[in-house]
Amino acid sequence: MKAVVLSDNIPWNGLDGEWGLSIHITYRDKRILLDSGASGLFLENAEKLGIDLTQVDYAVLSHGHYDHSDGMETFFQTAANARFYVRPGCDACYIQREEELAYGGVPEPVMERYSDRIVFAMGDVSPSEGVWLIPHKTPGLSAYGEANHMYILRNGKMEPDDYAHEQSLVFETEEGLIIFNSCSHGGADNIIREVGETFPSKKLRALIGGFHLFPRTDEEVQALARRIQKTGIAAVYTGHCTGERGLAILQEELGGLVHPFHTGLVMEF
Repeated sequence: MKAVVLSDNIPWNGLDGEWGLSIHITYRDKRILLDSGASGLFLENAEKLGIDLTQVDYAVLSHGHYDHSDGMETFFQTAANARFYVRPGCDACYIQREEELAYGGVPEPVMERYSDRIVFAMGDVSPSEGVWLIPHKTPGLSAYGEANHMYILRNGKMEPDDYAHEQSLVFETEEGLIIFNSCSHGGADNIIREVGETFPSKKLRALIGGFHLFPRTDEEVQALARRIQKTGIAAVYTGHCTGERGLAILQEELGGLVHPFHTGLVMEF
């Protein structure tokens, strides 16, 4: 399989960057888009890289935040028939900024305009052979939401986000399972453990995504690094919301297990 980062915070070699994430994945006979970034930049960079997004078979939304979903309309207009897999609640996300709660979910017009192409994933879902969408299975994740100042509108009430709208995109390979989770709000170590428990007979090859570490203290990042090491995962590829300081600490703690990513990075397994 081959994964190419179409947009990330870090620009590279003529490719622009933005606060967002989008990854194009080729796996067996399928072409898959993970997230659509914060704009149409993913499409511009794909064209520069010679990647034809009109041929994408389906797309997956890692979670319902604007920096991963604001490019959805661009995708729907580009890949005329492709489905987009999301979790319920992706259009009910709010982020606290100073004293105000601001809507930060999937653009509402997109949910209405392309409802016939949006697929709500429920439980463990396999959109194609060897590919899985795995939701969180760890209790108490609303504590993470509260710590991140993120909320969900549920049954007319605003609650700390438990990230039920976040999902891992998992691929079976000869080297082991490749896990994508774009922001890992529910905890990178929890995500590795959740996937490992879902597929107990499979090796864990890599976790790819942001780890939302930019607001965390050095001690919190160090503790996460130790928990990641205990999972036995062979490698992590991280960028976006991990932040430069978080990345540096992870590299100091975990050494060569950690690989930074940037716009245009190619990962092959």
